[in-house]
Amino acid sequence: QVQLVESGGGLVQAGGSLRLSCAASGGTFSNYAMGWFRQAPGKEREFVAAISYSGGSTYYTDSVKGRFTISRDNVKKMVYLQMNSLKPEDTAVYYCARSQYISASSSRTATAYNYWGQGTQVTVSS
Repeated sequence: QVQLVESGGGLVQAGGSLRLSCAASGGTFSNYAMGWFRQAPGKEREFVAAISYSGGSTYYTDSVKGRFTISRDNVKKMVYLQMNSLKPEDTAVYYCARSQYISASSSRTATAYNYWGQGTQVTVSS
């Protein structure tokens, strides 16, 4: 049984930074791409970033390019989202997810993912 547990969320001022972590257990972590999504109140869940099974390729939604960095450690079975220059519009619950595919390019929509964490709240104050 695959389980994903996020941590690292919290309250931060605009311009600040946070690093989200996602610990995976069960399954073969290194065989699949991983992703981060977020959902703000009253809005649909949206794609944030994806990373390929090896970590060799990444994709980002336009609004976070240059500010967020996704990475993974296949030995530790961890995936991270480093968030810099945070803005109030980044406020959301952030979810870690495991893709059905190996490539980041195939993992840019929610339908590509079959395992999800419980989410961690990120709040950016202005």
